[in-house]
Amino acid sequence: MDATAELTLDDAGTIATGRFADAADLLSALPPVEAAQRLGELQPERAARILDQAGLDHCDVMIRLPPATAAGLLDRMSADRRAEVIRRLPVKAAADLRRRLTAQSNADLDRILSYPVNTAGSIMTVECLTATTAATVADVLALIRADADHAETIYAIYLLDADTKVLTRVISLRDLIAAAPAAPAMSVARQRLPLSVLPLTPRDEVARLISKYDLLALPVVDDAGHLLGIVTVDDVIDAIVSEDTAATQRLGGSEALGERYDRISFGRMIRKRAGWLCALFVSEMLTASAMQYFEGELEKAIVLTLFIPLIMSSGGNSGSQATSLIIRALALGEVKLGDWWRVARRELPTGIVLGSILGVIGIVRITLWQVLHFYDYGPHWQLIALTVGTTLTAIVSFGSLTGSLLPFALQRLGFDPASASAPFVATLVDVTGLVIYFSVALLILSGTVL
Repeated sequence: MDATAELTLDDAGTIATGRFADAADLLSALPPVEAAQRLGELQPERAARILDQAGLDHCDVMIRLPPATAAGLLDRMSADRRAEVIRRLPVKAAADLRRRLTAQSNADLDRILSYPVNTAGSIMTVECLTATTAATVADVLALIRADADHAETIYAIYLLDADTKVLTRVISLRDLIAAAPAAPAMSVARQRLPLSVLPLTPRDEVARLISKYDLLALPVVDDAGHLLGIVTVDDVIDAIVSEDTAATQRLGGSEALGERYDRISFGRMIRKRAGWLCALFVSEMLTASAMQYFEGELEKAIVLTLFIPLIMSSGGNSGSQATSLIIRALALGEVKLGDWWRVARRELPTGIVLGSILGVIGIVRITLWQVLHFYDYGPHWQLIALTVGTTLTAIVSFGSLTGSLLPFALQRLGFDPASASAPFVATLVDVTGLVIYFSVALLILSGTVL
């Protein structure tokens, strides 16, 4: 739906009574002022549920609502989404809203915001169902009936030691419903310690555990085992989508936008993209410097210039392939920082084989063009073909090795491996590719063409 279009009756009905996710999508397509107006017309409980959805730009809407209305909606939102909104709002707007929130909402915010972004603690919610180890099945069922509306999920109930309050067991709703009401809750709980994470556990590790063990929620505990909150599967999905969006944008040679493409201002778009483009442009200047250095060779053998685009692009493509594969493997935990040597031993022979394949294709192409009289490469065309074939093998090998190791180097320096974008790798290989090309040409063609 166009942001400037009028809402249809069906769209208005969806916002008023339809699924929360669909309503969020419709509101996100409206100008923020109109979206805020529509939210303000809804019942507070429904408006808060819509704001809890991931598809809406909460900050744009929140700052356009009356402060009292915005604070009331924040109080009704889940703790993790409330923390996300406060974290992204301008400092002054966030402080103004927090002064209007309830003491409990602010306490929950203080707990979640105390943890670094991209950790389990930063995306957890504190709204989970707990009971003591002394409770019966009937007690726990009564607790669910009383607190279901305020809990993030009711499919897992966490049992805390009656004395120490340490997380001891977890009960699934299915097992609870099937048990006799008078039975002790501990008797139907899973007879093993619950899988849990610390608040500083990286978000990627949380996602891996939830995926591996097919969990709907993962408890977050402190060093002593006290339950701090839970990370639900939907929170992980939202976080992964956001992270993958940012990583994809960086892989394209741009800063992560941090907001919707259709909402970002022209000035911010320029700032996000200009820095990378300028850095890549300056790097590409080294290519001109390399060509100037070999100016004499180029004057003697103009034919060598015909293959510069072919050789540079092949090296950049092989490097980009390797970089993309390793960045994803690092993100999924398939390889660790200490595995760089194992990766290098794998990528070097891979690059040699791939380069040899391209080299053979290059030699065949030059041979066919010469034999079929499509182009005359001169009396030493066989040496020209050998130069191109050898260079392709060398540059593709170098590109694969460099592209695979660069993400490790960036991670070791504390940078996001996704910063090793395809344009950056291609630029690096372009410069070195020219040096390799002309070095091979000097070695093979000296005394003949050169």
